[in-house]
This record gives sequence, structure tokens and C-alpha cells, in this order.
Amino acid sequence: MDWDKLRQEIITLRPIGYVSVAAATVPRHYTVSDLEGYLVVDPAYEAGLRDIRPGQRLVVLFHFHQSPPFTPERLIQKPPHREERLGVFSTCSPHRPNPLGLSILEVLEVQGNRLRVRGLDMYDGTPILDLKPFVPPDGTPEAGA
Repeated sequence: MDWDKLRQEIITLRPIGYVSVAAATVPRHYTVSDLEGYLVVDPAYEAGLRDIRPGQRLVVLFHFHQSPPFTPERLIQKPPHREERLGVFSTCSPHRPNPLGLSILEVLEVQGNRLRVRGLDMYDGTPILDLKPFVPPDGTPEAGA
């Protein structure tokens, strides 16, 4: 593997929508969040939401758009809820080489290109990169998956 060449590769992703939430602060992680808000999908992609139903859980891939540029010093970090320092890939830190986030949210309502959801841990305006159905570890897909 030519690591130098791989490090120079540029992968372009375009947001499919954004988060809309009326909260100044958000929980650190979706597993401890009851915060409700909206995933607003670009109307060009609305047809892709066709089979999403209330009660379904969605995996939301998003961009940590407010994170500062990554530096090698951030490879080891101390999460606020831990005593020891950990490697970045052992944490949910937004300070990552590629600032990608993942949350699993509950769909409460589908309104055209807007999904009302619960469990938000993203700020207002966060770019959404993709939505996928949540498939539990037992492999039984939820409705719409």
C-alpha cells in the first residue's frame, strides 16, 4: 500500500440536508438524548424518504462542521466522562481525522422532506451526509429497512 498516495486522496461528499433544532445546547451522545428536532432533506432527495415510517430508527451520518482542524496531538484524547486518555478511534470525540459523526435517531413523524426525530446530539445546521435504516444486531430489519 502506498500510504503517502492514499493520504493525498480526496473524497468529496455533498450534504443531503441539515439538522434543524431549537436548542442552544445538545447532549454529547444520542444514547442519552431525548432532544427532538428535524432532519430537513434537500427536496431533490425527498422521494428517497418514501418508506420511512414513525417508530423506525435511522442511522444518520453527519459532518462535525464546527470541529477545529485535526492535528496529530488529538490522536490521544481525554473524554470528559473518563479519567484516562484514549486513542481517538476509541472515543466518540468530534475531533477526528475525518470529522464524521453517526447517530441513531427515532423517527416521530414524516412531513414531506422533513423528518421529526428524537435523540438529537447535533447542532442546528449540522450537515447530513446520509441516512440508513437501523438494523439491530439480531439482523431483523425494522419497518422500511
